[in-house]
Amino acid sequence: MRQVIIIGSGPAGYTAAIYAGRAGLKPLVVASSVEAGGELMKTTEIENFPGFPEGLQGPDLMFKMQEQAERFGAEVLLDDVVSVDLEGDVKRVTLGSGDVEEALTVIFATGSAYRKLGIEGEERLSGRGVSWCATCDGFFFKEKNIAVVGGGDSAMEEATFLTRFATKVYVIHRSESLRASKIMQQRAFDNDKIEFLYNKTVTEVVGDEKATGVVLTDTVDGSTSTLDLDGLFIAIGNDPRVHLVHGQLDLTSAGTIAVDGRSSKTNLTGVFAAGDVIDDTYRQAITAAGSGTVAALDAEHYLAGLPKDLLDQATGAAPAEPVTASA
Repeated sequence: MRQVIIIGSGPAGYTAAIYAGRAGLKPLVVASSVEAGGELMKTTEIENFPGFPEGLQGPDLMFKMQEQAERFGAEVLLDDVVSVDLEGDVKRVTLGSGDVEEALTVIFATGSAYRKLGIEGEERLSGRGVSWCATCDGFFFKEKNIAVVGGGDSAMEEATFLTRFATKVYVIHRSESLRASKIMQQRAFDNDKIEFLYNKTVTEVVGDEKATGVVLTDTVDGSTSTLDLDGLFIAIGNDPRVHLVHGQLDLTSAGTIAVDGRSSKTNLTGVFAAGDVIDDTYRQAITAAGSGTVAALDAEHYLAGLPKDLLDQATGAAPAEPVTASA
């Protein structure tokens, strides 16, 4: 049995592993068999993570975090979690291999997944003109023509933010009315750099080495056209990865794991959560990393208050020999 199992391996998961490792907790990080490192593995240059003034590639940042966690004793396992049993003092985590790992604490750092259009060129040109994060990538589109797909508040916010860099920002929406709040719509309407394309869907991203345009299909008459672009930002929402905890952990109205205030504590003792899986607002690598710190510290404090016999099981310590009175 282990003291800590961390499910997820993005900035939150690896930061939690670094702190837990330095505390001597020897955490197990279940990193995923195909998505180890999280969404940043699909990101090209990162310029807003503190400590790297020249910027660095997303995968490089994740590899550095993994290396740092392993340096402090974390074990990184490239497998998937298929189910969890979080009740009781001992938590059970079933892996894709069929193995069952037990721990006194579990930290969920499973992140969230951007909703995708599912069209030709979207995955192939990800990081090469196709993005899901204006805050992350907007800087790279100075004086470019770009488009945002979506009609909600997130799309309006992304489009407005991108006008700081781009020459022109198209907002592509599938119907003739937006879903965004009135105030967010008005801000976009008042921006001269934003042009709205209604009753259109993006059905293909065009480009070889980088995105050069999109194919649009009219939702009214079915006609198609091509719009030349330097970049496409997809803002149709994201989904926290909470499928493992349904029926066990409380969720917020936004679908994220509910935690107590600024802590990482969930409704079950010994179970903590960090990163984008609890955050539907900021969703940045640095905020996720800070959240991972909180989760590791919360787990450490929880473990310190457990009965010695439970901790001995997790650490492998031999039970103390009974003391007998001398004759």
